[in-house]
Amino acid sequence: MKKSINKILLGLVLIVFTSCVNDTEKKVSKPKVMSKQASLSASNKNLNISFLLDLSDRIDPIKYPNESMEYYLRDVAYIKSVSDAFDTHLRRKKIRGMNDKIQLYFDPEPRNQNINTISKGLKYNINRSNVTLELLDKLKESYALKPKEIYDLAIIDNNYVGSDTWRFFKTKVNDYCVEENYRNILVVLTDGYIYHENTKIKEGNLTTYLTPKVIRGFKLNNKDWKNKLVEEQFGFIPATDDLSNLEILVLGLNPDNKNPYEQEVIVKYWKDWFEAMKVKRYDVKTAELPSNMDKIIKDFILNN
Repeated sequence: MKKSINKILLGLVLIVFTSCVNDTEKKVSKPKVMSKQASLSASNKNLNISFLLDLSDRIDPIKYPNESMEYYLRDVAYIKSVSDAFDTHLRRKKIRGMNDKIQLYFDPEPRNQNINTISKGLKYNINRSNVTLELLDKLKESYALKPKEIYDLAIIDNNYVGSDTWRFFKTKVNDYCVEENYRNILVVLTDGYIYHENTKIKEGNLTTYLTPKVIRGFKLNNKDWKNKLVEEQFGFIPATDDLSNLEILVLGLNPDNKNPYEQEVIVKYWKDWFEAMKVKRYDVKTAELPSNMDKIIKDFILNN
């Protein structure tokens, strides 16, 4: 009788043990299915960074001198801060996950072919097929040195044709700066004013241009500027209707100091413009010293 009870107990133990093993095997062997949303999130870690340089007379050190640091040299330092952030991003990644891009644009393209050649040499696509420490070092050195060569050549030429920023957004930004499965970032280097002789459009109080003269003409140079701007709907004409896959960082605003409200007006114009075009994320900064801007720039690129 005792042996029979022992056999029954042993059988029960074996049944329970076998059941637990089977349950464990099922849990271990169950495949992990990555959701579409999670997949997109992972792929968006690839950066696609573009620069849009305004090579108008704003960079002329004779027309717009600055004793503490010339404005074109501030641009050069801002570009270096962005490229340093890009370099940090790459060196943190595993090789198999690399497929990141950085490039530089103008609109219109400069007539100086040397400038265009240099800019083409600043176009990089770092991926698992070509990445080496030597390539990363080359990219970092190129962005530390070559942008200054571009500005030097533009200043020597002294042929400032303006920057058609509005037209770039209208016809090129989606093709040049936005790609699927990337975190797309456009860095615009500008004094905040937009003007090109071939793109002067006005629809009501909306325009494709903004200059100190225009701001004075619209009487946005007194303490009531904001109410007037909102009520009479001053601003930029939207250049496109959906930039929801693009982040934009505007650097270098340099408002006319004759109007104490100039900076606020310019910032309002840009922010309203980005809102109208459904830009995913943006920030607009004045031409502060690069030592003060470095952290702000790197935080924008790396902390998202």
